[in-house]
Amino acid sequence: MKIGFIGLGHMGNPMARNLLKHGHTLKVFDVVPDLLKRLTDQGCAAATSARDCASGVELVITMLPSSPHVKRVYTAEHGVLDGVGKGVPLIDCSTIDPHTARDVAMDAKAKGNPMVDAPVSGGTGGAEAGTLTFMVGGSVEDFERAKPILQCMGKNIVHCGDAGNGQVAKICNNMMLAIEMIATAEGMALAAKLGMDPRIFASIANTSSGRCWSSDTYNPYPGVLENVPSARGYSGGFGSDLMLKDLTLVTEAAKAARQPVVLGGMAQQLYQMHSAMGNGALDFSSIIKLYKKD
Repeated sequence: MKIGFIGLGHMGNPMARNLLKHGHTLKVFDVVPDLLKRLTDQGCAAATSARDCASGVELVITMLPSSPHVKRVYTAEHGVLDGVGKGVPLIDCSTIDPHTARDVAMDAKAKGNPMVDAPVSGGTGGAEAGTLTFMVGGSVEDFERAKPILQCMGKNIVHCGDAGNGQVAKICNNMMLAIEMIATAEGMALAAKLGMDPRIFASIANTSSGRCWSSDTYNPYPGVLENVPSARGYSGGFGSDLMLKDLTLVTEAAKAARQPVVLGGMAQQLYQMHSAMGNGALDFSSIIKLYKKD
């Protein structure tokens, strides 16, 4: 297929390259010239705007930083909906709030374009390896149309229901992950402070009721596990500022729905504090720094 791809950052670049590996032809656009050049050097055609990128293609994919970016890229003058042909499918892989996803999907539908929201899980490593999980919101028909393309970039493609539900799955799952990581950090730091070897405590927790992914696979305490961010100064992985972004989306969505998220709100505030202390670029497991002095 001839695909328009907008947003060529840490995730968009490897996703686009995986599409190239599967034989697709790409027209690409990003507001950062260096990011655009990295893809044009690999044979992609350069577009001059979002409108130009969406013009004359068979499908459009976007991977953008936030809700306002998505709204602007799709609906503003010289945006995607201004240039895309009628009936051309649209896939937004950004992580944004469900309300914006639904609003943009309605605008697309009014223009005659089917659209799905398909946020991802798996990070830059998954993007490079083509093993991302896509959580897809949209009709069954639109999901089935998008699935073969998403399979070029990911391994698990899950239909979550109607438009916006991909975003619901992404932000609610990440809220649970953040709370889980904070709980693990508190428990690990306290056990160590009380004189227990963190590795022994982790082995107990991981065979007891305290076991969770943050403990047995991604433990935040240095020296407990190898090949995780805590073993390399919290570099790589999923940044604390990205977790803060998702938690902010959660609290805003919960407020709009009048649904309490007490622990989610506390997690958002803790990651806000962690970021304000200069740790936003570190992996989200570095939240243990709030409890443990190096």
